[in-house]
Amino acid sequence: MKNGSMYSMIIVEGNKTMQEELTEYFNETGEFEVVAVAGDGLEALERIERLQPKVVVFDIVLGSIDGFELLERVQKMSVKPKMIALSSLSQEGFAAKALSLGASYYMMKPVKNEVLHKRIKEFCDEDSSISSTTLIKLKVRTLDEKLSNIFITVGIPAHIKGYQFLREAIKMAIDNPEIINSITKQLYPSIAGRFETSASKVERAIRHAIEVAWNRGKIENINNLFGIKVYNSNEKPTNGEFIALVADKMLIEGFGH
Repeated sequence: MKNGSMYSMIIVEGNKTMQEELTEYFNETGEFEVVAVAGDGLEALERIERLQPKVVVFDIVLGSIDGFELLERVQKMSVKPKMIALSSLSQEGFAAKALSLGASYYMMKPVKNEVLHKRIKEFCDEDSSISSTTLIKLKVRTLDEKLSNIFITVGIPAHIKGYQFLREAIKMAIDNPEIINSITKQLYPSIAGRFETSASKVERAIRHAIEVAWNRGKIENINNLFGIKVYNSNEKPTNGEFIALVADKMLIEGFGH
């Protein structure tokens, strides 16, 4: 539901002060209309179903049903809003769970209203008629965020070298899917050149990143992410298989040129 050029929003927040601050801020942007607020999960669910907003900003910790169950129920709706999770729960597992259940984004409290506004606007504008240059910039930014979310979900930590190498490899495979057939001769050397290292170190670092994910036992998250049972705990993909799997998912979601 839109009012002119404004995006409709529902804020789901148990803290009354924060609920009021967010409502006032977004109503004053001229880009969003807060059509409802809710203090608990069931109240939120009823209002989302009835009002069909473009975006829902919600806390994970809620009364009646929590944010995770809210996400599960929203995913069963025919019209799904963008779900932006705000939470003071910092454990990696909470973010991974929210993202695997369909959250568009997970942000830690406290968050500046301006940053939240910018991020939500980018997600909403992806569905709008905007210039091709702006769309490309947004896609690059949201692709990086999407890959970060995938890595969180499958259990690849950001501090290891393979994280960055794997990100570059997937982006290259999205731009040129054929490169996956020349992973040793083209892909590894190209990444090595960008990071001033050797192709063999790139290969080992990516392999280590995948091993870390498998050793963390997050196979269920991986299968949920791709929507099918791709692997079990005894089946670890090769570097090329994992890169191709994620790249294909991104292409299906429209991140290719």
